[in-house]
Amino acid sequence: MPETSVDLARLARSVAEQAGSGEEIEVYASRSVETDVRAYDGEIEVLSQAASAGIGVRVVVGGRQGFASAGSLDAAVVAETVREARDNAVFATPDDHVGLARPDGVAPAGLELWDDSVPSTPPERKAELALELERRTRAADPRIRQVSSADYGDLAVETAVATSTGVLVGSRRTVCSLAVSALAGDGGHTGVGISAGRRLEDLDLERAVADAVLRSTRLIGASKGRSGRCTVVFDPRVTATLLAVVASALSGESVTKNRSMFAGRVGEDVAAPSVALVDDPTDPRAFSSAAFDGEGLACRRNALISGGVLQGFVFDTVAARRAGTVSTGSAVRGGYASTPVAGCRAVQLAPGHQSAEEILAAVGEGLFVQSVTGVHSGVSAVSGDFSVGAEGLWIRGGSLDAPVREVTVASTLQRMLHSISHIGADVEWLPGLAAGQTIAIADMAVGGE
Repeated sequence: MPETSVDLARLARSVAEQAGSGEEIEVYASRSVETDVRAYDGEIEVLSQAASAGIGVRVVVGGRQGFASAGSLDAAVVAETVREARDNAVFATPDDHVGLARPDGVAPAGLELWDDSVPSTPPERKAELALELERRTRAADPRIRQVSSADYGDLAVETAVATSTGVLVGSRRTVCSLAVSALAGDGGHTGVGISAGRRLEDLDLERAVADAVLRSTRLIGASKGRSGRCTVVFDPRVTATLLAVVASALSGESVTKNRSMFAGRVGEDVAAPSVALVDDPTDPRAFSSAAFDGEGLACRRNALISGGVLQGFVFDTVAARRAGTVSTGSAVRGGYASTPVAGCRAVQLAPGHQSAEEILAAVGEGLFVQSVTGVHSGVSAVSGDFSVGAEGLWIRGGSLDAPVREVTVASTLQRMLHSISHIGADVEWLPGLAAGQTIAIADMAVGGE
C-alpha cells in the first residue's frame, strides 16, 4: 500500500493494541510534504519537494522504556520497529516515573490548521512567488544593492498518536512563508522581511518587501556604538527570541533536572508586575498551535507568570510524575524519530496599550535593537546570563536616530524581567514558539567603543 494512502490513526491503533500483559505501547505516526524554493539573480537557484513518513514506537514494561523509529510505514518495517523497541526496553535503566499518557478528560480545542492550497499548489507557482519576491525587493528602493536570497517554503504534516492506555488522536496542519534578505548601501547592511500564513493567500509579498527594505536601509551609515547604561527597546522579533529562551526555563523537564533559573521559585516575584506570560497552543494565531500535544493529550492554555509572579511550569507525563503533579498537555517532539519532552509551544506576553512609537516617545533616550546575534552562546536559561551582539538605532528625543552596529547588550534574564518598563500592543506572530511585540527594558549595559 502506498504510504500516502495509509490511514495513520488506524495504523497507530493497530500497533498499540499489540501490547502484552504488563506492557504499554505508544505509537506516533506521521507523514509530511515540504517545499523549498530559492530565487537568486532572477533565476531559481533551489527548488526541492520532499515527502517523508515514519513511525516511532515506545514500549514501557516494568519501569523500563524502549524506543525505536523507522522512516517507513510499510507493515514489515513497522513490525520490526515494534520488536526493536521491545528489545531496547529490556536493556533500559529502570525508572519509576516512566509511563505513557492516559486520557485526562480535557476536551481538545476546535482548531482548523490545514489548508489544501499548500500541498495542492504546483511547485511552479511557488517558484513564481519567490521570483516575484526578489524582483519587487530589487525594485523597491535604489539603495538596495543586492538581494542575497528570496525564499518560499511550506510544510504540510499529518500525525496520529495511539497508546494502549486509551489515547487515539489525529491532527494535520499546514504553514507557508516568504522570506527575503536585502543588502543596502555600500556597507551591505542586511534586513530580512518575512510573511507567513497557513494558506498561500495569507502571504503578503508587499509586507515582506517593505520589511526587508526598511530594516536594511535604516542601518546605512551605522557606526560602532558607545558604551554605557541605558533603556533598551527590543523589536518584536527580538522579543520573540528573548521569550523563547525564557520559555525553555519554564519547561518541567528543565526544572526537575535543576537546569532552570526558575527552579523552586513558584509563587515568587520573577518579573515586573505588568508581566503576564502564558503558553497557549490553542490560539490559532500561533504557527505552532495544536489541538493535541506530542503524547496525544489535548493542548491547553497554561499560565506561567501572572502579575510578575511565577505560577508554574509546563509538563509532559514523565516530568509531571517526577514533580509529583500531572501533565499540562505540553509534550513536544521533533517528529517520529524522537521521544516527547515537556516544552512550550506558543508563548505570549500579554499586550500593553502602547504602540511602538509611543514606547519610543516615553523612553526618550536609549537604544532600539532590531536584531541580535550570539543568542545560543551568550544566553543561558540556567544561570540567566544574557550577552548578545546587537544592531539597531539610537533613540533620541523619543524617535529613532543614528544607526548603530557592533554593540553588545548585556544583563541577566532575571534582572531584565524585573526591569520591563513598557510592553507594546503590536503583537506579531511568525513561525516559532513565541509571539513578539515591542518592549522596553531599563538600565541595560551597552558595550561599544
